[in-house]
Amino acid sequence: MAFQRLSGFCLMLGMTLAALPVITNALADSQRTLELQVERERAPLPAANWTKSFWINTPGANPLAGEGSEGPLTDDADVCIIGSGLTGVSAAYHLGKQLESSDRGEQLKVVVLDARDFCAGATGMVYRSAVNGLLNNDIRIRTQRRALVSIAFNSFNLASQRFGTDEVLRWLALERHTVTEIVKIVEEHGLEEAVDLVNSGRIELLITPEELADAQADYKAARAAGANLDDVQWLTESETFGSSYPGYLHTGYNIWPLKFVTELYKLAAASSALNLTLHTRTPVTSITPSNNSSASSSSRPWTLSTPRGSVACTRIIHATNAYVSHLLPHMRGPTGVIPVRAQVMALRAAVPVESISRHAWTGNEGFEYWFPRPLDEGQEHPLVIIGGGRDATGPEYELYVADDSTINARAGAAIRKFLPALFPGKYEEGREPEMEWTGIMGYTANSDPFVGPVVDPSSPTDNYEGQFLSAGYSGHGMPRAFACAEALAQIVAAEIMGKSWSPPDWLPRHYLTQSL
Repeated sequence: MAFQRLSGFCLMLGMTLAALPVITNALADSQRTLELQVERERAPLPAANWTKSFWINTPGANPLAGEGSEGPLTDDADVCIIGSGLTGVSAAYHLGKQLESSDRGEQLKVVVLDARDFCAGATGMVYRSAVNGLLNNDIRIRTQRRALVSIAFNSFNLASQRFGTDEVLRWLALERHTVTEIVKIVEEHGLEEAVDLVNSGRIELLITPEELADAQADYKAARAAGANLDDVQWLTESETFGSSYPGYLHTGYNIWPLKFVTELYKLAAASSALNLTLHTRTPVTSITPSNNSSASSSSRPWTLSTPRGSVACTRIIHATNAYVSHLLPHMRGPTGVIPVRAQVMALRAAVPVESISRHAWTGNEGFEYWFPRPLDEGQEHPLVIIGGGRDATGPEYELYVADDSTINARAGAAIRKFLPALFPGKYEEGREPEMEWTGIMGYTANSDPFVGPVVDPSSPTDNYEGQFLSAGYSGHGMPRAFACAEALAQIVAAEIMGKSWSPPDWLPRHYLTQSL
């Protein structure tokens, strides 16, 4: 096979690793830290003074930023969605789709609440372009990856050993479903320019000999299991634009997530089945049973408290990812969802885009990722978005850090040096970024999200009836959140309509919080 020609480069790889300003083979250590059974406090509310993101703070990028933040608060709803990122808005969109064909005869009253601006969480802050990746040597999704690309074959062998081949193939199917459906929505509504949709492809650099050997073995196993990998092209170190490392290229899209979520919200609001309202800058501080709350005389079972007043609600969808344990304390720590801070910057290349390629890239076990932005008029050298550096931040790897109002100097120093070292002469050493920011991701011990009704295994008598969640994408939310929220919307809609629900073929069963 084509990848066999790469095996001779292992010795060369070992000689060049020292030039990189990052720690290689750090993923296993970070995983051990993540799994430590240490008592942790619940997540705070998102920081009010978050760092400025290229994706959010580019002029005109967020027209819904302060939507519903002033004036009367909607005080009664059939469904309350907490979080206005990709998960929350996808849930609203798919609720509308599920109910449009029903005979309910009345609109479902849905309220979306967000503590900050519209889509100002991980979707708007820590976007990672088109990325692939499945599991690493510790049976977890590769870190630092968010994408509009279906996963390929990474760690297929180990994943199959733990979850079974059928589940791994469902992972592949879920992410392909996400890509297919998002592209379909964009193309059907003519939104390609509005959301910056580009089919740019993705290069995965294999920096260590171990990565190369594992990738070759997983590729063989995935193909043998029936995975369609016809778009994978193996590259020698002479074919990766001067990086001195081998890798592989495969199909992938690049998209501006905030802009896509904005358009998706507009489509949800236009649904004939929904009466949809958005309230930004309205943090939910607590959820209480309505019969125990003096704030509401409603017959609805739940009361959501905010600084602007309360909302009586029948069903609640938690779409807050890293912050989910703020309202659901049992979801804190390694058995739940762990906040993890990511760092990103916008750095100008020193050469034209043809010299660095228009592809998106991932390297160093996924700790670093980068991709060029389309050139604006009059520009000669592209702006490159690069994220990573957690491997350079010390033994905690930014785990349990939920504050994106500051940056980590060690992560920033590593990111600044990474591309000049990886591509000599193509990035200017010492050049400062044009923008630098952080964002908070939500990780789980096995890197897979929780999808379904809220349950507390340690306290099965606690009543969360009518509450649902989809959270914990472990830095890989772009290809998973949309579809996970779709499945969650199906569950909620089935309950509303009094129907049974069966999981779609593409949904991994171990994502589910309980058998349904």
